[in-house]
Amino acid sequence: MAITETSHDLLTGLDSAQSARAWLDAGGAPVQAMLIGLHRFQSINLAYGVAAGDRLLALAGKLIRDFAGAQGDGESLVARIGGGVFLVASRAPASRQRWQWLAEMLTATLARPLAAGADDVRLRPRIALLRGLPGEGASAMLDRLDQALSTLQSRPGQRLIWADGSHRARGRSAARLEADLLDALGQGEGGSQIAVLFQPQYAVVDDALVGAEALVRWDHRQLGRIGAEALFAIAERGDHVTQLSRHIAAQAMTAAAGWAQAAHFRLSLNITAADLAVTDFTIRMNAIIADSGFDPECLTLEITEQTLIADLVTSAAALRQMADLGVGIALDDFGSGFANFRMLKALPLDTLKLDATLLTDVATDPRDRAILSAIIAMARALGLKVVAEGIETEAQLAVLRDEGCDVYQGFLRSGPIGGEAMKTCLTK
Repeated sequence: MAITETSHDLLTGLDSAQSARAWLDAGGAPVQAMLIGLHRFQSINLAYGVAAGDRLLALAGKLIRDFAGAQGDGESLVARIGGGVFLVASRAPASRQRWQWLAEMLTATLARPLAAGADDVRLRPRIALLRGLPGEGASAMLDRLDQALSTLQSRPGQRLIWADGSHRARGRSAARLEADLLDALGQGEGGSQIAVLFQPQYAVVDDALVGAEALVRWDHRQLGRIGAEALFAIAERGDHVTQLSRHIAAQAMTAAAGWAQAAHFRLSLNITAADLAVTDFTIRMNAIIADSGFDPECLTLEITEQTLIADLVTSAAALRQMADLGVGIALDDFGSGFANFRMLKALPLDTLKLDATLLTDVATDPRDRAILSAIIAMARALGLKVVAEGIETEAQLAVLRDEGCDVYQGFLRSGPIGGEAMKTCLTK
């Protein structure tokens, strides 16, 4: 659905309640939906101020959007209904077990510490779920969800509820999922379930292929495709985040080292807070680089503001050690947080990676374009390269070209692809 001034929420950039109703009323395949309520969100506004509350709502919206997008079904809706209430709906086939499991993973994602001013807060998500009935319209579905969510808000120990009055479906236990993950990481026959994909990156000036971001998907035998957000939530529950990150890094660098390396081609890896918290992070990363045969000067580590909340000083020191080896450091999701400027001084950055929400309307909204122009000018003054993500139209690309952005990625040219397809693209 194209985002227009009347069809999207101005605070989060998600679809609006009006757009959600139209989508639900459009008919077609049966709908699965979940209504997410941020429990007692008004208390955050009172404690930290409305501006901080709005920032947290925007961040929550981004987390929900990224989570839904990572599932890759291509038939999802993500909307803000109002206040701290969001809707996720899909027409892609999904079992009751999978839909509940996705809701459980989303609550874990939203419950992580988020920055509100100088403090970290934890949101308290509650989710009502339903499977649409034949011929059921938007009003009926939203009414069922709203009534169920209202019931759930009065039950402090419960996070999920089905809006059909039935007993709670049996989900897959955390212990079972942890065992599945360890098996998929290569300790059993399921090692091939976890696949590293590559999001191609192109030079803005001439569309030359200049790099790729390594991404991850898990094709679970029972639950189907699991995106990166849910996968890392499972790993976090079992304290396996660093093991998963090393698995991804080793696979990605080994694959990339075997490609016919194009001039200036860079591989980007996402680094988590758990990775940076380990005292031997640089030692282990250097070992992976050496074992894979990948050139460290062709590697970029991407970190986000949220990654750095726990201990900026320690994280910065570890990243400086990597930068001293020639590894690039990129600040990811720039523009989605509110304390990025502090990071510009503290970290050994060479790249700013602009969040997709900054670029959605950049070809049509003069204010958005002015913001982009100012960010690029600041980056130039600091000697930083600028990478734009989420580019979907030629009009967006034309603006990036006019403003002097360096690199872009997005579905305009390519979505994530496998290693063999990436190799083919590089050797053309």
